[in-house]
Amino acid sequence: MACRTLLGLYCLFTLVQMANSTPPEDPVKCVSGNTNCAVTNSLGAFPDRSTCEAANVAYPTTEAELVSIVASATKAGRKMRVTTRYSHSIPKLVCTDGNDGLFISTKFLNHTVRADAKAMTLTVESGVTLKQLIAEAAKLGLALPYAPYWWGLTVGGMMGTGAHGSSLWGKGSAVHDYVTEIRMVSPGSVNDGFAKIRVLSEATTPSEFNAAKVSLGVLGVISQVTFELQPMFKRSLKYVMENDLDFDDQALTFGKKHEFADFVWLPSQGKVVYRIDDRVADNTFGNGLYDFLPFRSQPSVAVATTRSSEETQETLRDAHGKCAAATAISSALFSASYGLTNNGIIFTGYPVIGSQNRMMASGSCLDGLEDGLTTACPWDSRIKGVSFHQTCFSIPLSQVKTFINDIKSLIKIEPKSLCGLELYYGILMRYVTSSPAYLGKETEGIDFDITYYRAKDPLTPRLYEDFIEEIEQIALFKYNALPHWGKNRNIAFDGVIKKYKNAPEFLKVKESYDPNGLFSSEWTDQILGIKGNTTIVKDGCALEGLCICSEDAHCAPTNGYLCRPGKVYKEARVCTHVNNVSLQRD
Repeated sequence: MACRTLLGLYCLFTLVQMANSTPPEDPVKCVSGNTNCAVTNSLGAFPDRSTCEAANVAYPTTEAELVSIVASATKAGRKMRVTTRYSHSIPKLVCTDGNDGLFISTKFLNHTVRADAKAMTLTVESGVTLKQLIAEAAKLGLALPYAPYWWGLTVGGMMGTGAHGSSLWGKGSAVHDYVTEIRMVSPGSVNDGFAKIRVLSEATTPSEFNAAKVSLGVLGVISQVTFELQPMFKRSLKYVMENDLDFDDQALTFGKKHEFADFVWLPSQGKVVYRIDDRVADNTFGNGLYDFLPFRSQPSVAVATTRSSEETQETLRDAHGKCAAATAISSALFSASYGLTNNGIIFTGYPVIGSQNRMMASGSCLDGLEDGLTTACPWDSRIKGVSFHQTCFSIPLSQVKTFINDIKSLIKIEPKSLCGLELYYGILMRYVTSSPAYLGKETEGIDFDITYYRAKDPLTPRLYEDFIEEIEQIALFKYNALPHWGKNRNIAFDGVIKKYKNAPEFLKVKESYDPNGLFSSEWTDQILGIKGNTTIVKDGCALEGLCICSEDAHCAPTNGYLCRPGKVYKEARVCTHVNNVSLQRD
């Protein structure tokens, strides 16, 4: 996941990397051995806070074992879903229906299958992490050109959700568009032995290949993936912070000037951080390293203190306190170059030049030894860590300027309204391009990644939540934005399949591969428009993005939050804090 998290006041005073970090636990937990199991995501909570259960979990170590597992479950008519080592998808993609299904974990399908330096290809099993993939490619003197910034994602996870980096160059920033072959194990007939290995490529099975490139896990289990790599190269990176007065124009052209360009927008501060990031020759001097600060391990006590501080600010509606903290944190991150060093130890100045394998992704909080949770990834649910929503969507490049100006219009109404986003790094904006994948991006655009506070209690409203809800609805409905498959709240996926012109072709492949829907679930049926929808209507549902409010009860009326029209986008319906509730009800 391009997961980002609150650095908090700890960032201001230390900005150091901890030597150790307790790694995340397995997302699958069973009552007895590998039976009577439950699964969660890396945050410890799905958007609807439900529990996902299955009768068993299987951990295949080879493709042959995987075939046997799928065959046995298919013969028995059991539902199956795939889970990964770290389970970073926020929505319920991992869940089976009921509690008698089967989880198939790719945790131990984590080997390199074949490396061909001459052909510049690398074949790996689907449980290989992005960190492993980058390292294996580097051993051959090769590099994956574009990738997400968080290296804890697995190859299968990236393929399942359409994970990407930032670029308008080449084939674009999506990992799946640098894949040349996919091996997938799907349900089979009696004559197939109840399981079938499918070998997919653009040349031999173009339609099936384009369906499998972003599969949502409904076609079967990806076994192996072959990547098309490039000769190792270096990157030259520097960050520049400027005011956002002409940002709406710059966003349209900046990505065509710099291959790995992105932005961190700080809308309440009226600032934007430009990532000037370009490819340079491999013999350019420099051994830089990007170890992104929010992805480093943090002392659990410090994380808990930071979380408590934000909870207090929320309870007191202390917008000034949030804004002061946000300004300090974003300034500290910028001053610390976000974790860039010129030699792997210290930062001495821009530009930072380093090899692609050292600059493209990070996530060192995954790599430490057990220290009894003294330190951990800040979002680890075993500690009092950060809890957040992520709203992530792609706006067509032709509409980015007006969307940015819609956000600026909201800021003019209340400048403090989006300070909460800046506590979580700001709005990360990455470039994406159109993809031949049936469920990939439809056009050139910018992906807006927004992270913000989530209460431990689902019925607790957030400070200025109406502003963020309005941004969400502007994107999804005014601009028909495409949500990231592995992030977002429920409302982002309601009717989403209608936004994909090749959805009918995808569904044809799905029906061919798995006619009995053994790899499907209630959630995948909802997002694919097969049955039902993702909206859950109940008291307080709009607070968690389970619904769009249509009555006050969907918000938090006892706390003064009522359902009201948007301030800029009047068609929006958002939970707005009203000071005198008794006088202002509809």
